[in-house]
Amino acid sequence: MTSSPATPSSSLTYRDSGVDIEAGEALIDAIRPAAKATDRPGTMGGLGGFGALFDLKAAGFKDPVLVSCTDGVGTKLNLAIETDLHETVGIDLVAMCVNDLIVQGAEPLFFLDYFATGRLSVESAAKVVRGIAQGCKDSGCALVGGETAEMPGMYADGHYDLAGFSVGAAERDSLLPGSIAEGDALIALPSSGVHSNGYSLVRRIVSDAHLAWTDPAAFAPNQTLGEALLTPTKLYVKPVLALHRAGLLHAAAHITGGGLPGNLPRVLPNGLDAVLTAQWPVPPVFKWLARTGNVANEEMLRVFNCGVGMVLVTPKPDDVLAMLKEMGEPATLIGHIAKAANPTAKPDLRIKACPDFHAA
Repeated sequence: MTSSPATPSSSLTYRDSGVDIEAGEALIDAIRPAAKATDRPGTMGGLGGFGALFDLKAAGFKDPVLVSCTDGVGTKLNLAIETDLHETVGIDLVAMCVNDLIVQGAEPLFFLDYFATGRLSVESAAKVVRGIAQGCKDSGCALVGGETAEMPGMYADGHYDLAGFSVGAAERDSLLPGSIAEGDALIALPSSGVHSNGYSLVRRIVSDAHLAWTDPAAFAPNQTLGEALLTPTKLYVKPVLALHRAGLLHAAAHITGGGLPGNLPRVLPNGLDAVLTAQWPVPPVFKWLARTGNVANEEMLRVFNCGVGMVLVTPKPDDVLAMLKEMGEPATLIGHIAKAANPTAKPDLRIKACPDFHAA
């Protein structure tokens, strides 16, 4: 006996399995104006194609080397999901990528994102992507495309994940790091807060303290704990590239997971160490985390940026500080480059001065 063909009223659809094609199309329509606002010289085409094109010659490069980066936002996304505050994690996504590009001496050119969820909420996803577009606009790079994946059963209801991909370029003779030398100065650019690393520990501290995201933030007046901890990662593109184009940088280090000990030595050659000899201003959030979670100073430095989002290595600290002041960018001279005892030793961080995160 043969089965009867399904009738229109009983046939199974993709939507029945949890995937809404129309919602995906609605999201593209919702974000198209924000993406269009990020156009820059070199951009070709728009959203909706199978791939994105970029014209390096139109962007002004003569002998370019491409530099690419990818990153995510980590468990900070849990905080955005639990508070239903999705407007700024897109900025975090862009910042985590483009801040890595610029320490290579590269100018960010374009960006793509990957948004994955169990069931697509056009409203929430549009907020995230508008944040991405804002981060791109502030960084001078174009949001040229991305992918939205609706995967029922892979994510809990309301949850999503993000990944970002950024491509930049530098002229071949201007890549960083350059000729780092003994005596070069270390200048710290401040972070805007926790940025996008260490949120598994942040969430554990908040949980152990029996606090809610809607509680007032003890370290940030007029904000809830959730709002304050969602402060987006600072973008360093404009000041760092301006200094580099002025010929003032030998290197730069983006301080992310691993903190100063895990990131500053990465840009140094063997035989040279970074020496911290001065303290720097510490945002109140880090002292709050250290005290509330009883986190030791050494662990704070190993997990968080602790108030330093970018470190510049320069032979001309006075010029760098003066130029940053003109741009309205605060900065602190925190140390210098010194020879290691062993000329072939891997670079290290020597800490002679550091803030006490438990001090009043």
